[in-house]
Amino acid sequence: MWNLLGKLSNFGKNAQEIVSKVENGIKATLLSQSNLFESLNLRYFGPVDGHDVDHLVAILKDLQEIKGPKILHCVTVKGKGYGPAEKGNATTWHAPGTFDKISGEIHKKIHTAPQAPKYQDVFGHTLVELARANDKIMGITPAMPSGSSMNIMMKEMPHRAIDVGIAEQHAVTFSAGLATQGLIPFCNIYSSFMQRAYDQVIHDVCIQNLPVNFCLDRAGFAGADGPTHHGAYDLAFFRCIPNIDRGSANE
Repeated sequence: MWNLLGKLSNFGKNAQEIVSKVENGIKATLLSQSNLFESLNLRYFGPVDGHDVDHLVAILKDLQEIKGPKILHCVTVKGKGYGPAEKGNATTWHAPGTFDKISGEIHKKIHTAPQAPKYQDVFGHTLVELARANDKIMGITPAMPSGSSMNIMMKEMPHRAIDVGIAEQHAVTFSAGLATQGLIPFCNIYSSFMQRAYDQVIHDVCIQNLPVNFCLDRAGFAGADGPTHHGAYDLAFFRCIPNIDRGSANE
Protein backbone atom coordinates (compact mmCIF):
# COMPACT_ATOMS: atom_id res chain seq x y z
CA MET A 1 0.00 0.00 0.00
CA TRP A 2 2.69 2.50 1.10
CA ASN A 3 4.91 1.49 -1.81
CA LEU A 4 2.04 2.17 -4.25
CA LEU A 5 1.28 5.56 -2.69
CA GLY A 6 4.92 6.48 -2.98
CA LYS A 7 5.04 5.68 -6.69
CA LEU A 8 1.78 7.48 -7.46
CA SER A 9 3.05 10.64 -5.76
CA ASN A 10 5.68 10.97 -8.49
CA PHE A 11 3.07 11.84 -11.16
CA GLY A 12 2.72 15.51 -10.25
CA LYS A 13 0.96 17.88 -7.88
CA ASN A 14 -2.62 16.85 -8.71
CA ALA A 15 -1.81 13.19 -8.30
CA GLN A 16 -0.10 13.94 -4.99
CA GLU A 17 -3.17 15.82 -3.72
CA ILE A 18 -5.46 12.94 -4.68
CA VAL A 19 -3.17 10.39 -3.07
CA SER A 20 -2.94 12.52 0.07
CA LYS A 21 -6.74 12.76 0.34
CA VAL A 22 -7.15 9.01 -0.18
CA GLU A 23 -4.45 8.28 2.37
CA ASN A 24 -5.95 10.66 4.93
CA GLY A 25 -9.37 9.16 4.38
CA ILE A 26 -8.08 5.65 4.99
CA LYS A 27 -6.21 6.72 8.12
CA ALA A 28 -9.23 8.62 9.44
CA THR A 29 -11.28 5.45 9.05
CA LEU A 30 -8.75 3.14 10.66
CA LEU A 31 -7.50 5.36 13.48
CA SER A 32 -9.79 6.02 16.43
CA GLN A 33 -8.48 9.53 17.00
CA SER A 34 -6.86 12.36 15.08
CA ASN A 35 -3.12 12.10 14.55
CA LEU A 36 -0.87 14.88 15.85
CA PHE A 37 1.87 14.18 13.32
CA GLU A 38 -0.46 14.37 10.33
CA SER A 39 -1.76 17.73 11.54
CA LEU A 40 1.86 18.95 11.38
CA ASN A 41 2.14 17.70 7.78
CA LEU A 42 4.39 14.82 8.78
CA ARG A 43 3.62 11.51 7.08
CA TYR A 44 2.70 9.02 9.79
CA PHE A 45 2.87 5.24 9.41
CA GLY A 46 1.96 2.73 12.07
CA PRO A 47 1.71 1.62 14.69
CA VAL A 48 3.65 -1.53 13.79
CA ASP A 49 5.22 -4.36 15.80
CA GLY A 50 8.70 -3.11 16.65
CA HIS A 51 9.88 -6.63 17.45
CA ASP A 52 9.15 -8.07 14.01
CA VAL A 53 12.48 -7.31 12.37
CA ASP A 54 11.66 -8.86 8.98
CA HIS A 55 8.46 -6.82 8.73
CA LEU A 56 10.29 -3.65 9.79
CA VAL A 57 12.92 -4.14 7.09
CA ALA A 58 10.19 -4.49 4.44
CA ILE A 59 8.39 -1.37 5.71
CA LEU A 60 11.57 0.71 5.77
CA LYS A 61 12.34 -0.29 2.20
CA ASP A 62 8.84 0.81 1.14
CA LEU A 63 9.15 4.11 2.98
CA GLN A 64 12.34 4.89 1.08
CA GLU A 65 10.17 5.34 -2.02
CA ILE A 66 8.00 8.00 -0.38
CA LYS A 67 9.44 11.52 -0.44
CA GLY A 68 9.36 13.98 2.42
CA PRO A 69 9.59 13.68 6.21
CA LYS A 70 8.03 10.52 7.63
CA ILE A 71 7.40 9.04 11.05
CA LEU A 72 7.27 5.29 11.58
CA HIS A 73 5.57 4.41 14.87
CA CYS A 74 6.99 1.16 16.31
CA VAL A 75 5.46 -0.38 19.43
CA THR A 76 7.88 -2.31 21.64
CA VAL A 77 7.88 -3.94 25.06
CA LYS A 78 10.80 -3.24 27.39
CA GLY A 79 12.73 -6.45 27.99
CA LYS A 80 10.94 -8.27 25.16
CA GLY A 81 11.98 -11.89 24.92
CA TYR A 82 13.08 -12.28 28.54
CA GLY A 83 10.28 -13.07 30.97
CA PRO A 84 11.67 -11.54 34.20
CA ALA A 85 12.48 -8.29 32.39
CA GLU A 86 9.06 -8.10 30.70
CA LYS A 87 7.23 -8.66 33.98
CA GLY A 88 9.65 -6.96 36.36
CA ASN A 89 10.40 -3.39 37.31
CA ALA A 90 11.53 -1.45 34.22
CA THR A 91 13.96 0.70 36.20
CA THR A 92 15.60 -2.31 37.85
CA TRP A 93 16.10 -4.08 34.52
CA HIS A 94 17.41 -0.99 32.75
CA ALA A 95 20.92 -1.83 34.01
CA PRO A 96 20.72 -4.83 36.39
CA GLY A 97 24.37 -5.88 36.30
CA THR A 98 25.07 -9.61 36.34
CA PHE A 99 22.12 -11.95 36.87
CA ASP A 100 21.07 -15.60 36.55
CA LYS A 101 19.45 -15.95 33.14
CA ILE A 102 17.33 -18.93 34.29
CA SER A 103 15.91 -17.64 37.57
CA GLY A 104 16.25 -13.93 36.84
CA GLU A 105 17.96 -13.39 40.20
CA ILE A 106 20.16 -10.31 40.14
CA HIS A 107 23.56 -10.90 41.73
CA LYS A 108 24.25 -8.34 44.42
CA LYS A 109 27.73 -7.63 45.71
CA ILE A 110 28.19 -8.63 49.33
CA HIS A 111 30.57 -6.35 51.19
CA THR A 112 32.14 -7.56 54.42
CA ALA A 113 33.43 -4.13 55.43
CA PRO A 114 31.23 -1.04 55.90
CA GLN A 115 30.82 0.94 52.68
CA ALA A 116 30.66 4.68 52.21
CA PRO A 117 27.23 5.93 51.08
CA LYS A 118 26.75 6.68 47.41
CA TYR A 119 27.20 10.32 46.44
CA GLN A 120 23.71 10.37 44.91
CA ASP A 121 22.15 9.17 48.18
CA VAL A 122 24.00 11.82 50.16
CA PHE A 123 22.60 14.38 47.74
CA GLY A 124 19.07 12.94 47.97
CA HIS A 125 18.93 13.01 51.77
CA THR A 126 20.60 16.42 51.95
CA LEU A 127 18.08 17.90 49.53
CA VAL A 128 15.23 16.63 51.71
CA GLU A 129 16.84 18.24 54.77
CA LEU A 130 17.17 21.55 52.93
CA ALA A 131 13.58 21.32 51.66
CA ARG A 132 12.26 20.76 55.17
CA ALA A 133 13.93 23.99 56.24
CA ASN A 134 12.85 25.99 53.17
CA ASP A 135 9.42 25.45 51.66
CA LYS A 136 10.46 27.22 48.43
CA ILE A 137 12.86 24.45 47.38
CA MET A 138 11.68 22.27 44.48
CA GLY A 139 13.29 19.16 43.00
CA ILE A 140 13.27 18.56 39.23
CA THR A 141 14.61 15.56 37.32
CA PRO A 142 14.11 14.29 33.74
CA ALA A 143 13.39 10.56 34.26
CA MET A 144 16.35 10.01 36.59
CA PRO A 145 14.69 9.82 40.03
CA SER A 146 16.43 6.67 41.25
CA GLY A 147 19.75 7.33 39.49
CA SER A 148 20.01 10.78 41.08
CA SER A 149 18.20 9.83 44.33
CA MET A 150 15.56 12.46 43.69
CA ASN A 151 13.14 9.62 44.49
CA ILE A 152 13.84 10.23 48.18
CA MET A 153 12.30 13.68 47.98
CA MET A 154 9.57 12.46 45.62
CA LYS A 155 8.49 9.93 48.24
CA GLU A 156 8.54 12.36 51.16
CA MET A 157 7.37 15.48 49.32
CA PRO A 158 5.60 14.34 46.14
CA HIS A 159 4.14 17.79 45.48
CA ARG A 160 7.59 19.40 45.53
CA ALA A 161 9.68 16.91 43.52
CA ILE A 162 8.76 16.45 39.87
CA ASP A 163 9.89 13.98 37.22
CA VAL A 164 9.27 15.62 33.83
CA GLY A 165 10.15 12.50 31.81
CA ILE A 166 12.94 12.10 29.27
CA ALA A 167 13.10 15.80 28.45
CA GLU A 168 16.22 17.51 29.75
CA GLN A 169 15.42 20.71 27.84
CA HIS A 170 12.01 20.94 29.51
CA ALA A 171 13.53 20.23 32.93
CA VAL A 172 15.83 23.25 32.59
CA THR A 173 13.20 25.64 31.22
CA PHE A 174 10.64 24.42 33.77
CA SER A 175 13.19 25.12 36.52
CA ALA A 176 13.70 28.59 35.08
CA GLY A 177 9.95 29.20 35.18
CA LEU A 178 9.78 28.13 38.83
CA ALA A 179 12.64 30.49 39.64
CA THR A 180 10.78 33.44 38.12
CA GLN A 181 8.04 32.81 40.67
CA GLY A 182 10.35 32.99 43.67
CA LEU A 183 10.91 29.23 44.07
CA ILE A 184 14.33 27.60 44.43
CA PRO A 185 14.64 24.74 41.93
CA PHE A 186 17.29 22.04 42.20
CA CYS A 187 17.52 20.58 38.72
CA ASN A 188 19.24 17.20 38.86
CA ILE A 189 20.45 15.77 35.54
CA TYR A 190 23.20 13.35 34.59
CA SER A 191 26.19 15.40 33.45
CA SER A 192 26.39 13.85 29.96
CA PHE A 193 22.64 14.34 29.40
CA MET A 194 22.86 18.02 30.32
CA GLN A 195 24.49 18.48 26.89
CA ARG A 196 20.98 18.18 25.42
CA ALA A 197 19.80 21.21 27.37
CA TYR A 198 22.78 23.49 26.70
CA ASP A 199 20.67 25.99 24.75
CA GLN A 200 18.13 26.23 27.58
CA VAL A 201 20.85 26.70 30.20
CA ILE A 202 22.21 29.67 28.25
CA HIS A 203 19.00 31.37 27.12
CA ASP A 204 16.43 30.45 29.77
CA VAL A 205 18.57 30.49 32.90
CA CYS A 206 21.89 32.30 32.61
CA ILE A 207 20.97 35.19 30.32
CA GLN A 208 17.96 35.76 32.59
CA ASN A 209 20.26 35.47 35.62
CA LEU A 210 17.84 33.16 37.40
CA PRO A 211 18.65 31.28 40.63
CA VAL A 212 18.51 27.72 39.33
CA ASN A 213 20.73 25.13 41.01
CA PHE A 214 22.10 22.56 38.57
CA CYS A 215 23.07 19.32 40.28
CA LEU A 216 25.03 17.17 37.83
CA ASP A 217 25.18 13.49 38.63
CA ARG A 218 27.71 11.11 37.02
CA ALA A 219 30.27 13.88 36.48
CA GLY A 220 33.66 12.68 35.22
CA PHE A 221 34.07 9.00 34.34
CA ALA A 222 31.02 6.94 35.26
CA GLY A 223 32.60 3.49 35.36
CA ALA A 224 30.19 0.72 34.45
CA ASP A 225 27.66 3.16 32.99
CA GLY A 226 29.88 3.40 29.92
CA PRO A 227 31.06 6.19 27.60
CA THR A 228 27.57 7.58 26.91
CA HIS A 229 27.36 8.48 30.60
CA HIS A 230 30.84 9.92 31.08
CA GLY A 231 30.35 13.55 32.12
CA ALA A 232 33.82 14.60 31.02
CA TYR A 233 32.89 17.92 29.41
CA ASP A 234 30.71 19.75 31.93
CA LEU A 235 33.40 22.06 33.32
CA ALA A 236 34.53 22.99 29.82
CA PHE A 237 31.12 23.80 28.35
CA PHE A 238 29.71 25.47 31.47
CA ARG A 239 32.67 27.67 32.39
CA CYS A 240 32.24 29.81 29.28
CA ILE A 241 28.60 30.75 30.05
CA PRO A 242 28.02 34.19 31.65
CA ASN A 243 26.38 34.10 35.10
CA ILE A 244 27.02 30.38 35.57
CA ASP A 245 29.22 31.01 38.63
CA ARG A 246 27.62 34.13 40.07
CA GLY A 247 24.92 32.55 42.16
CA SER A 248 22.46 32.32 39.26
CA ALA A 249 23.30 28.69 38.53
CA ASN A 250 25.62 26.44 40.48
CA GLU A 251 27.32 23.29 39.33
